[in-house]
Amino acid sequence: MPYTPSGFFCDRLIRERERRDGEGSLNKPLRFNNQDFNTLRQEYVQRKGLFEDDSFPASVESLGFKELGHKSNKVKNIVWKRPKEICENPQFIVGGASRTDICQGDLGDCWLLAAIACLTLNEKLLYRVVPQEQSFSEGYAGIFHFQFWRYGDWVDVVIDDRIPTFNNQLVFTKSAERNEFWSALLEKAYAKLHGSYEALKGGNTTEAMEDFTGGVTEFYEMKEAPKELYKIMKKALERGSLMGCSIDSLVPARFETRTVTGLVKGHAYSVTAVEECKPSQHKESKVRLVRLRNPWGQVEWNGPWSDNSKEWTQLSKAEKEKLQHQSAEDGEFWMSFEDFKKNYTKIEICNLTPDALEDDKIHKWTVSVNEGRWVRGCSAGGCRNYPDTFWTNPQYRLRLCEEDDDPEDNEVGCTFVVALMQKNRRKERKMGANLFTIGFAIYEVPKEMHGNKQHMQKDFFLFNSSKARCKSYINLREVTQRFRLSPGEYVIVPSTYEPHQEGEFILRVFSEKKNTSEEIENRIEADHPVPAPASAGEESEEDQQFRTIFQEIAGDDMEISANELKNVLNRVITKHKDLNTEGFSLESCRSMIALMDVSFMDGTGRLNLQEFRHLWNKIKQWQGIFKHYNADQSGSINSYEMRNAVNDAVMCLVSRSGFRLNNQLYDIITMRYANDNMNIDFDSFISCLVRLEAMFRAFQAFDQDGDGTIRLSVLEWLQLTMYA
Repeated sequence: MPYTPSGFFCDRLIRERERRDGEGSLNKPLRFNNQDFNTLRQEYVQRKGLFEDDSFPASVESLGFKELGHKSNKVKNIVWKRPKEICENPQFIVGGASRTDICQGDLGDCWLLAAIACLTLNEKLLYRVVPQEQSFSEGYAGIFHFQFWRYGDWVDVVIDDRIPTFNNQLVFTKSAERNEFWSALLEKAYAKLHGSYEALKGGNTTEAMEDFTGGVTEFYEMKEAPKELYKIMKKALERGSLMGCSIDSLVPARFETRTVTGLVKGHAYSVTAVEECKPSQHKESKVRLVRLRNPWGQVEWNGPWSDNSKEWTQLSKAEKEKLQHQSAEDGEFWMSFEDFKKNYTKIEICNLTPDALEDDKIHKWTVSVNEGRWVRGCSAGGCRNYPDTFWTNPQYRLRLCEEDDDPEDNEVGCTFVVALMQKNRRKERKMGANLFTIGFAIYEVPKEMHGNKQHMQKDFFLFNSSKARCKSYINLREVTQRFRLSPGEYVIVPSTYEPHQEGEFILRVFSEKKNTSEEIENRIEADHPVPAPASAGEESEEDQQFRTIFQEIAGDDMEISANELKNVLNRVITKHKDLNTEGFSLESCRSMIALMDVSFMDGTGRLNLQEFRHLWNKIKQWQGIFKHYNADQSGSINSYEMRNAVNDAVMCLVSRSGFRLNNQLYDIITMRYANDNMNIDFDSFISCLVRLEAMFRAFQAFDQDGDGTIRLSVLEWLQLTMYA
């Protein structure tokens, strides 16, 4: 979906300012939709009313957009009710929050519920997400709140307690205790964060795990798992990591289908314990066990070590109590570690920090977070398979400063983890968005270029292979990989697999020792010369024709209006058949007059012959640049060529001022001037350069002390922008 440049950059500036003020942290989360829980609750307690959330109303829009949308029969009999309308004596939490409080309803969000079950194993983490001191008695006003990590910030999400029901039963997540509602309300808050309940259908457990912790996830494929996987899993639970697993289904239509052993393919499970026991028949060796939970709250493994299997008769009462063994159809079961490896295909572990679980040491990690985006036709260059555009992707300079302390394998280097996360794709599902296939590559910067923030050019990537890269491009929300490289400077290039795919992302870099990572400001250099305008003393045949036409149109006052300028230019430009242009628009000509009007807002809105000659020399110079990039004489240049073309055109302006064009400005230029096919015609190219130079000259006029900042009143701002 298209982005609004002003909104994106305003939001980005606000977020940066908030971070400086400490907002977005666990202790001071951002207010989602600008709703303050304490203020709202106090207001409704005082007026003895119940809160109704207009930003996530009890309506079909909050349910969904397709299967749960207006045209769906599923939603016709759904009634939104508050807990006090559903049962007597509703409670927020009954006897402590536990994994049995989460039973899946009629929504394909097992991935979310598996993560919630993991969350209940760690009270400290749980009560970050589920703030305590919420109830249906003291201070009750129909309002609750939950906290999530969202793309680098913690946010506080406020909801009312109206929940979808059918025949007085909860439609979606519920607790095994009929009068317990914390899990249902948590699911509602998460649905609000993503726009609707239906937006939660289908996903990966790691997505919710990270949203509950702000941690970083690493995957293990069972067929490639390290030898010490059992030790890794046990250590993960000891460190408070969240852990999930699944069985891949090669046939999408068979997702969530039961196998003869009671396991479900294409379904997310929680790993809730890893233990050892010693059956009586095993005199020496111990048996390694793994406890798992099905978010359905039922349907369990029926093989060895299942609830009622004969293996349990071999254990003492004390061993059974240690393992909390019970025979109940609650979705939770034990199985041997060997059977776990045979049956499951993937395990994901979300660590609060990226400490390697193979290592016994606890490390301190530094993290840098960069926000970015891919813009179609400008900075969405695709993967290395597309060499003509790959170099235009956002680039991030990484400096690894210190080697690890005492590496176990005696290999020197800097350990770091790169995590690339695409943003908002789930929320934009109702508009047809799906997850992109994403990945990244890392290139070593030559020593002679250290400290130079120049955007790496096409030739660099043609003649240099990557130093490291993610294992594969994949359509997950986040791609994560651990590396060890020598100290030095590197460039990380995040990209979608295909070019022209537009979206936002965050790039996190964790390292055991100090690192810095920052986006390279996109100053693009070019070797070809900029065509020089004709000297004032020379007058070509074209200039003579030009003067004649000007005098003919201008009349006795020798000044022309925007409409007259359009006639002059188009009579001359039609002689250039290679430009294949329909001519300049009236709006373009108005901008040209604004550029040449030296007094800006107090100008006459007309050009004299001298101003016109100056303008014409500029246009000829820009025309030469356009022709250079319009090598195929199609009459237009593509948006990637536009970046270098604009750079050439403003080179003199840049060299005089020290001014640099950055990535965001190139993104805006592309969105503003490229057509649907990501091409820019001659008129649009000239219009872009006219606007760019006019606004720069205007800024310089206001920047009287030359410090690079100006202060304008609202009236001055409107006068300037409306005229330019």
